[in-house]
Amino acid sequence: MRSHRADTPKEAVMPLIAEPVVVNDNGAWCWFQDERALVDPVSQTLVVGSIAAAEGPGGEARSGNVELAVVDLATGASQVVVLHERFETDDHDVPALWRRSDGRWLAVYTKHKTDDLTRWRISEPNDPTAWGPERVFDWSPHTEGRGVTYSNLRAMDGRLYCFARAVNDDQCALVSDDEGETWSYAGKLFTRPKVGYVNGYTRYAAAGDRLHLVTTDHHPRDFDNSIYHGYLEHGALHKSDGTVLDPQALNGEAPSQEGLTTVLAAGSRWNGVRISHCWTTDIRTTANGGVAAVLTARAGEEELDLGRRRAAPDLRFFYARMAPSGEWTVNELAKAGPGLMPHEEDYTGLAAIDPYDPGSVYVSTAVDPRDGAVLPHREIFHGRAAAAGRFWAWTPVTENSDADNLRPIVAPGDPSRTPLLWFRGPMTASQHYRCEVVLLDMPRP
Repeated sequence: MRSHRADTPKEAVMPLIAEPVVVNDNGAWCWFQDERALVDPVSQTLVVGSIAAAEGPGGEARSGNVELAVVDLATGASQVVVLHERFETDDHDVPALWRRSDGRWLAVYTKHKTDDLTRWRISEPNDPTAWGPERVFDWSPHTEGRGVTYSNLRAMDGRLYCFARAVNDDQCALVSDDEGETWSYAGKLFTRPKVGYVNGYTRYAAAGDRLHLVTTDHHPRDFDNSIYHGYLEHGALHKSDGTVLDPQALNGEAPSQEGLTTVLAAGSRWNGVRISHCWTTDIRTTANGGVAAVLTARAGEEELDLGRRRAAPDLRFFYARMAPSGEWTVNELAKAGPGLMPHEEDYTGLAAIDPYDPGSVYVSTAVDPRDGAVLPHREIFHGRAAAAGRFWAWTPVTENSDADNLRPIVAPGDPSRTPLLWFRGPMTASQHYRCEVVLLDMPRP
């Protein structure tokens, strides 16, 4: 497998400084955990989590390993550390990472709805290659044995939260007052009658004591989702304009996410084309107190088609930008191509927003955003926004690849650099892939 650097002129957006470096030869990740990758700006160490699969190097003996690639950004050298051997072969199990105030790293991970345990480990000070014992929080008194999925670590009001899909397959949270040493159940964020597989898919982004989120109704396979936005602040759940939806969030029976602000509506039309089955992809806050989000949707379906078990032929990326006052501007970003796999018809190659530059986006797509040409494999493109995301200048990051380039991440931690990660290779299911994790470390202009 190979992925070539584009030959771009000096004036091109974000010129590349090196070829991609393989930092783990067997790994993939889902996209409903954060942060999946982080940089320690002092030691210039990058850590990225992934799950190994039987199809990759190491085979069955390595399959299901929860792994961390610990990368020296000065040299590109990588050491792979195993947090849990033979855990479960499923990209949904990738850990969320947090850097504590004492220099230790925290990693939190779960299985994919096959047990009720959130697991975590804490590293030695300033050493993400050495980890203490695994500890567990048992959700079963709350979930009644129905399983838990995902980990999202975010700080708010001086406390650390871990958001997960748990009770009734709604979004819930654990809370820690000691930076992840111990956890307790905080409560439910949303409540929704179950439709199909699970309830809403939520992404989180923190800014001070305000925690923004975008979420769906259910899985897009089972429901014609819209996308909603709200934020948590000082114990209350707000709509985009500041209206309080739940004055005691995570306390007692939670509201439906339908009461939040609608950002992208199922059934709306863009250039005459109906969009539907929306899904959340990425969210970041902006320096002025706003929000940027990338969302996906099917395009061109005039009739509701649920559970068809075949890839959607035309998926689109949308870029949504919220002003500090709460008004949203939404524009179509790029075509994502057809669904990545037949049984998950809404999977795309995904997109990532630069955490320090919300007008900078990396997309994985099978359609060249510059001219609409259909590509033999999914490639990574960098987009630079103008006019609040209405117009985009595109530069290829990979070209002429002989395998798909999937699920980019821009790792936060050091505002002076842009560590772009993705994995490349064939992927036929969340449990079956032969992919390697690559890093392209770029300077920030």
